[in-house]
Amino acid sequence: MTEKKLPDVCMVGLGYIGLPTAAVIAQAGCHVLGVDINPSVVETINNGGIHIEERDLDVLVLDMVKSGRLRAATAPQPSDVFLIAVPTPFKGDHEPDISYVLSAAEMIAPVLRSGNLVVLESTSPIGTTERLCALLARLRPDLSIAGQNKGSSCDVHVAYCPERVLPGKIIEELVSNDRSIGGIGPCCAEAGRDFYRIFVQGECVETIAATAEMVKLVENASRDVSIAFANELSLIADRMGIDVWEVITLANRHPRVNILQPGPGVGGHCIAVDPWFLVDAAPDVTPLIATARRVNDSKPHYVVDQAQALIDNRPDARIACLGLAFKANIDDFRESPALEVALEIARRHGERVNLVEPHARELPVEFEGTGARMTSLDEALERCDVLVVLVDHEEFKRVQPTRRAGKLVLDTRGIWRD
Repeated sequence: MTEKKLPDVCMVGLGYIGLPTAAVIAQAGCHVLGVDINPSVVETINNGGIHIEERDLDVLVLDMVKSGRLRAATAPQPSDVFLIAVPTPFKGDHEPDISYVLSAAEMIAPVLRSGNLVVLESTSPIGTTERLCALLARLRPDLSIAGQNKGSSCDVHVAYCPERVLPGKIIEELVSNDRSIGGIGPCCAEAGRDFYRIFVQGECVETIAATAEMVKLVENASRDVSIAFANELSLIADRMGIDVWEVITLANRHPRVNILQPGPGVGGHCIAVDPWFLVDAAPDVTPLIATARRVNDSKPHYVVDQAQALIDNRPDARIACLGLAFKANIDDFRESPALEVALEIARRHGERVNLVEPHARELPVEFEGTGARMTSLDEALERCDVLVVLVDHEEFKRVQPTRRAGKLVLDTRGIWRD
């Protein structure tokens, strides 16, 4: 009995999710072509390198490129499975922008063939997978695309399967986490399940595409609401002169209470963006989700005011902003509240501002012209009079009290409470 041949896979989008996913699929034995419109990204990967920071990703990509199972290009080629992992930002007044998804569909349409599976992984507004199907059907009228006829059979299966991974643990969680696989009909969900079982050890749960789309949005909106509660508690505690982290620690000793930690806001492409997709879909019945978004979006402005109050106490002080990433121990600046706070401080105080980000080699372009400079943690601790902790990187947690003695400190992460 011969073994079933593993499918050839085309991954469209080689960002923080696309590249790790492509590498993990290649590790499972598939031949994977990664597609990205940035020639520099393609060249880097084909040379065995990576353009993003993620634990163990550099070794995995290098091994898969050397094995011949992973390569990159600027255009798709015929494959058995097409995965789409491209950005889905919002535009204007928090209106979802799925133009990247539709552009990806236009890229793969010419090379589609009967028997293909197309899976959208990008976090998307409810109904996006249906729109993807409709576009593919218009572009390829010679093929029967899922959902475009009344019968159960089709030439091309289409499904939605969002990631649910934690930066810093992406490779591990791509394999171990459960997946919700929403098909455009039961046969599409089944085809998606069979594919993901090649590399996913977690349970692959079948559902319909719209449900899977909503599940992803609900997961992130739930976190956002919980963080908004913690951030609001921090405002109350500040006003009352109470340590909010002690309050939360003691409250969480209750067996049915699990309050999250406050911070300078909420960042990342998922939690800071996705709840707006639910609000956009049903604005009249989502006041809680919308309010949570506004609470978290307003927190960076509050932190800037706190920092300014400290700086006003030492008018000529040199200022260090510690951390620019949206969360600890990664290099991802997307929607980062730390970056937003640091940028406003840099605009106000220019050359007096020192920026410390151990997970980046150079400053983001937003800081050009501000006069602020990137420096090491050691230099910042030696030179600066005001320290603003914006990210709880491990390097920052290890700073001893003696090295901060005599300095004015704003600790938005609660890591220096000794």
